[in-house]
Amino acid sequence: MKSHTKQLTFNVPTRMGFINITKQVAGELTNSGIREGLCLINAMHITASVFINDDEPGLHEDYQRWLEWLAPFDPSPERYHHNRTGEDNGDAHHKRQIMGREVVVAVTNGKLDFGPWEQIFYGEFDGRRNKRVLLKIIGE
Repeated sequence: MKSHTKQLTFNVPTRMGFINITKQVAGELTNSGIREGLCLINAMHITASVFINDDEPGLHEDYQRWLEWLAPFDPSPERYHHNRTGEDNGDAHHKRQIMGREVVVAVTNGKLDFGPWEQIFYGEFDGRRNKRVLLKIIGE
């Protein structure tokens, strides 16, 4: 059993956005030499997410509109008590909770083992600064 760990850094120039990170994760899997195992991809910030879905722009726009409807950006402390701390990102914490913290993908024959159309995405909900994603690949 061996493991490979890598951190990726992202800086989304907008408050909310999605980045397809599948190629970067697959590249690290190749670098690891692991042929059978598991790959954990974890957002290391409480206002960011990692999720799996289709790489279809309309779907991503739908996600952004839906998330904004569920937890609209509002920097005031009236809507989000978290903003009473001096922050303005109470909505981003809620959006991350909905979209999830991490994903685990099976590794089979040295490849990420996906279903049809599946891709890995980094989701940002409080952008304009550097944030990290942790990759941990474990296997043989």
